[in-house]
Amino acid sequence: MIVVGCPNSRGYSILVDSLYQQQQEVECYESYAQLTSASLAQASLVFTFVSGFPAPLLLSDTAHLIRHAAHISVIPVVEYAEQDRAAALLESGCVDYLLAPFSAAQIHALLQRHEAAASAQESFVSCSQAGRRLLAMAQRVAVTRAPILITGETGTGKEMMARYIHRFASGESAPFVAVNCAAIPEQMLESLLFGHERGAFTGAVSVQPGKFEMANGGTLLLDEIGELPLGLQAKLLRVLQEQKVERLGGHKEIPLDVRIIAATNRDLTVEVAEGRFRADLMFRLDVLPLHITPLRERQEDVLALARRFITQYAPHEHTGCLLTDDACHALLRHDWPGNVRELENTLQRALILRKGLFIQPGDLGLAPCDQSERALDQQDASFCDGKAALRATGKWAEYQHVLETIRKFNGHKSKAAQSLGMTPRALRYRLSAMRDLGVPMPAV
Repeated sequence: MIVVGCPNSRGYSILVDSLYQQQQEVECYESYAQLTSASLAQASLVFTFVSGFPAPLLLSDTAHLIRHAAHISVIPVVEYAEQDRAAALLESGCVDYLLAPFSAAQIHALLQRHEAAASAQESFVSCSQAGRRLLAMAQRVAVTRAPILITGETGTGKEMMARYIHRFASGESAPFVAVNCAAIPEQMLESLLFGHERGAFTGAVSVQPGKFEMANGGTLLLDEIGELPLGLQAKLLRVLQEQKVERLGGHKEIPLDVRIIAATNRDLTVEVAEGRFRADLMFRLDVLPLHITPLRERQEDVLALARRFITQYAPHEHTGCLLTDDACHALLRHDWPGNVRELENTLQRALILRKGLFIQPGDLGLAPCDQSERALDQQDASFCDGKAALRATGKWAEYQHVLETIRKFNGHKSKAAQSLGMTPRALRYRLSAMRDLGVPMPAV
């Protein structure tokens, strides 16, 4: 546990004393510059007092710490008049903040949330601003039983996010039940979800509880919800509204206490417009939306994830130096159409097929880059920089086209989205990802 701030700051002594009383190991520093690599390696939580630090320096130092120490959660300590600075720090990747004056009970509650998040996170690795904000948002929505809709491309980790929310809110003891709505025939899906009584249909020789009942007290993940047949959508809507389920062939309503998480790689607004999805069900599910941006739009996570997969599949090897610099360049240049799932498969294959001790670019099996991309890499040795990675992958020109289209329509996002062939919601996600990577936004 690390505390950064002036000892004269309001609440400083209360925070330090409370941490000691809760048997926490505490190190105190007056500025980020005094932090040592050894202390950062051992810490998981850093409290930083906002008062007394210039805003630009505080933001840049905090972002740098988050980017280079992804395992650390940074908690700003702010006063009421400084909440705008707290909001800026949350945008930069901080997961929570502490408002002064505070009590020992509030610190205890914050530490409990941090421990729950750390145990829930498992392999959901993220050091990018977009990823850290997503985890912070997931922690906030996890405390409610309202339906959660997770959207994102195939392979971005939607089920992993659902499990993170479940572990954070309910722990390991509560049931987590996942149903892939696209993988089960329609004739079986209704019985699987709602259960059936004996004799409800031919072959129903015994009572079978459904997935809703199995998930009672925990979480039910409806994966690929966009594939759910229209007939079942109406029945699902009723279950969500009534919080009760009735087995096929039965007459008894069974009360439910289930957190519903739906996941899809489709744009449900488009599905509704084309008549494949019920608008009322979409509004019922879309109470707390979470969008996972594709891996190509959060390049800062590529190497962190790669090292996580190397640790997973080669636990006895030295993870830090197994990837050569050229292999890191190759990973950052790739567009990752299959997202995190593709990255995991690539690293697993490279560990098996590598020709030596280290992983070289040829071991990854990725498409080779052209000479212009290689020249860009040589010009900027800091391949972890988000903007350099954008240029290396050719995304910079694509993002400039997006911005030029917005300027063409004088900042009218709906018209710009129509011209670009995407929905306004997709354009908002694209602009958010661009902002995370440092792309200058138009003043319109």
